[in-house]
Amino acid sequence: MEEQEPFGDFGADLVAVLAHHGREPGRFARELDRVDLRFAPAGVHDHEPDQPGSHDEPDDEQPYVELGIHRRKYREHAATLPRMLNFTPDPIAFQLGPIPVYWYGIGYALGLAAAYLVMVRLARAAGEDAEILGNGIIIVAVAALIGGRAYHVIDQWALYQDDPIKIFLPPYSGLGVYGGIATGTVAAFLYARYKGVPFLRWADIVAPGLFVMQAIARWGNFFNQELYGTPTTLPWGIPIDCAHRLQDAYPCATFPFETTRFHPLFLYESLSGVIGAIVLIWIGFHLRKRLRPGDLLLLFFVWYGLVRFTLETFRQDNWTFFGIPTAQIVSMLFVIPALLILAWRHRPGHPLDDPPSDPEVATWGAIGRPVDPDAATPAGDEGYDDEDDDGTEYEDEADHLDDDVNDVDEGATEDVAPGRAEAEADDVEAGGPVEPATGNETPAVDVESSDDEVEDDVGDGPDRTQDRTDPAGT
Repeated sequence: MEEQEPFGDFGADLVAVLAHHGREPGRFARELDRVDLRFAPAGVHDHEPDQPGSHDEPDDEQPYVELGIHRRKYREHAATLPRMLNFTPDPIAFQLGPIPVYWYGIGYALGLAAAYLVMVRLARAAGEDAEILGNGIIIVAVAALIGGRAYHVIDQWALYQDDPIKIFLPPYSGLGVYGGIATGTVAAFLYARYKGVPFLRWADIVAPGLFVMQAIARWGNFFNQELYGTPTTLPWGIPIDCAHRLQDAYPCATFPFETTRFHPLFLYESLSGVIGAIVLIWIGFHLRKRLRPGDLLLLFFVWYGLVRFTLETFRQDNWTFFGIPTAQIVSMLFVIPALLILAWRHRPGHPLDDPPSDPEVATWGAIGRPVDPDAATPAGDEGYDDEDDDGTEYEDEADHLDDDVNDVDEGATEDVAPGRAEAEADDVEAGGPVEPATGNETPAVDVESSDDEVEDDVGDGPDRTQDRTDPAGT
């Protein structure tokens, strides 16, 4: 009986693979999946590696390669190759004496500054007064900080219940976005009412700025090793040291630090913020005729709500309500009403909106109703005409002053005319000549009052009705 090769053609295939790839285990593992594995019916049985089987002959030899074990080892090695982020960062950027400055705070400061610059440019493009942002952004930021901190404390109450004073102590590394959005929106509404500016138009200006701030500030979570998801083998997975993990979900004993990586949820939100800002700014420039004031803020609610709802499925430390993550419930409370409001506001026959504050320079945002060129003159301008006497527009206030001077001259002439008429009447009674007025003589003098003064000085004199300017009467 002819002796049969125990591994068929495997030996020749294996020699060719090793000669081609040398000692590269990654390639070798992939090539093993394509090797022609044809075994002889004899020589291989169901038993543990390196242990004799009940059907083994004394001269039988065990396989040189235990395929099941070695293929699994190679795959595990390939899954732990170097990643894009293979380090844990220090949360402290630098020290100012005894005061540590955290990357988390720097991230939010940079995000706020970038959002301010974006909103200033958009405010000018929207035909609104960008100077309003100077104090407004500080008021809204403080309100958003308070609301965001309150939401985080409620969400992660387990971190503070044993030591509540930590709520007010640095590094203030926890902020809930939904809490900040709620209190920030209320503060912005009240500030807009106080300044007398259209809130919905300013809400559209702020919406892209929120995305910009989120895109930058979320990197503070990376330095604090928070806002991560489930373990992953994707190349952009991040390591989380044992001190910052959820011990009941991902202990290092089960998920070794050297081989375990997690979904970077902060990175997903950051990229979502970049894309969202670009989309809203593009819509503001290219879809102006279809927009109504406030639409971009509603789109922000929809966008962020859907992203947050999706990312919550990767988290294990959720604040739940009847087993449902509270953040997902809040997300739907933002998304569904925003979609319904958008549909209702764009119904057929909806009323037209007021134009921007300066529609002539507006190139971004909702257009609103056309401006009526025959609209009434604004209050305070009724006393002046828009054109000079020669048909040209006023260049300065000099023309207005000329009109005022002319009005005074006319009034003075009207006041002098009655006195001159009385003097001429006295001259007629006295029989004296009446000279025509040349317009250059001094104003008329009250003759009767002058006679009284002379009579007091000289006693009895000529008839007081006689004209003393006449030589015949002297």
